[in-house]
Amino acid sequence: MNDVTAAQLRAQAAVHSAHNYHPLPVVIAHAEGAWVTDTDGRRYLDLLAAYSALNFGHRHPRLIAVAQRQLERVTLVSRAFEHDQFGPFCAELAAMADMEMVLAMNSGAEAIETAIKTARKWGYEVKGVPANEAVIIAFEGNFHGRTTTIISFSTDPDSKDSFGPYTPGFRLVPYGDADALAAVMDERVVGVLVEPIQGEAGVIVPPAGFLRRVRELCTQWGALMIADEIQSGLGRTGTTFACEHESVVPDMYVLGKALGGGIVPVSAVVSSADILGVFKPGQHGSTFGGNPLACAIGREVIAMLATGEFQERSAKLGAHMNDRLAALPARAVRDVRCRGLWAGVEFAELNGREASERLMEAGVLVKDTHGTTIRLAPPLVISQDDLDFALDQLEAIIR
Repeated sequence: MNDVTAAQLRAQAAVHSAHNYHPLPVVIAHAEGAWVTDTDGRRYLDLLAAYSALNFGHRHPRLIAVAQRQLERVTLVSRAFEHDQFGPFCAELAAMADMEMVLAMNSGAEAIETAIKTARKWGYEVKGVPANEAVIIAFEGNFHGRTTTIISFSTDPDSKDSFGPYTPGFRLVPYGDADALAAVMDERVVGVLVEPIQGEAGVIVPPAGFLRRVRELCTQWGALMIADEIQSGLGRTGTTFACEHESVVPDMYVLGKALGGGIVPVSAVVSSADILGVFKPGQHGSTFGGNPLACAIGREVIAMLATGEFQERSAKLGAHMNDRLAALPARAVRDVRCRGLWAGVEFAELNGREASERLMEAGVLVKDTHGTTIRLAPPLVISQDDLDFALDQLEAIIR
C-alpha cells in the first residue's frame, strides 16, 4: 500500500467508482481531532466535518473506546432479536429530545423516508385524511437526501433531473416565507418538513419567528411539524437542536450524522408514542437499524451532549467565527450566514470550487455549494488557534 501514490489511488476511484461526487484532489489516510493527513504526510485542518457527521472530531477517544468495547461483544443481531444496547439507546435519545419513542435507522435519507411514512400513516389512521390524499409540505432549496421519494420534492436539478417519474403528495413553498406556508395549509396536510437551517443550500438561516410560525400553523391545522435536524442538530448551532433558538418543539425530530460519532451511520426519528405508535410489526424496518454497535456509539454521543460542553464550545467559537467572517471585505464577500460553528460564505465573484481548492493548497478543507458559496462546519472540538488559522487562510485567498 505504501508504494501506491495518491495519483494512482485517485485514478482507481475515477475509473471504478460512479462519478456521483466531485471530491477535492486530496487522498486522506489518517485523521484525529480536527486534523487529517493525506497519503503524502501533509496535514489539513478539516472545516467540513463530513457535513456535521464529525461534530466530535475524527476518532474521538471516548467514541473509539466505546466502539472497540462493543466490537469485542456483538455488532449485529438484526431486529429479529433484542440486544442489551437497544432499549437504553432508545430511552436515552427520547429523553434528550423530551420525546417518548424512537425509530432507529441508518442513513439520514432513511430517516427522512421514515418520517414521511410516519406522517402519512398517522394522517390516515389518526387525523382521518382520506386514503391516498395525504399531503406533506416542504420548502424550496431543501436538502433531505437523494432517494427517489425525497428528490420528488427537491428544487435542485442535479439531484432531481432525469430521475422521474416523481412521487406525488408534496407541496413546495419558499423557505422562510410563513405567509406562503399559511396559504397552502388545508385539512389534507399531514406534515410540514422543515430544516431549521438549510445546510446544503448554503447555511440559510430563516427570518426570526419563522419556525415559531411553522409551529403555530401546524398546530392550527392539526399537522405534524417535522424538523430535519440531521445536519443542524446535536450541538452544531450552539444548542442541542437548532429549533431551540426559537424555543420551538416540533412533533418529530429527524436525526443522523453526528449521532454516529463519525464511526458508523446512525439515524433516528424521535417523536411521541401517539405518532410513532402507529407502526405495527412488519410495517417498517431495517436489518442494520438500531444494531448493537450503532446503539453503543449513539449512547456515548448522547452522554457527551448531556454535559453541555460541546454546545457551549459551538456557541462561543461560533460567535468568534461570525465576528471574523463579518469583517471580511464586502467587495469580495457578498454574504455571510452563521449560526454556532456553521457558516455559509458567499463570494461576490470567486467560484466556490476555486475557493475550496485554494484553501486546500493552504492546508484547510472546505466544500463548495451552489456556485459561489462555501460551507464551514468545523468539528466542535476545534481549538480557537486552529480556527483562527483556518480563517487566516480564508482571508488570504480573497485578498
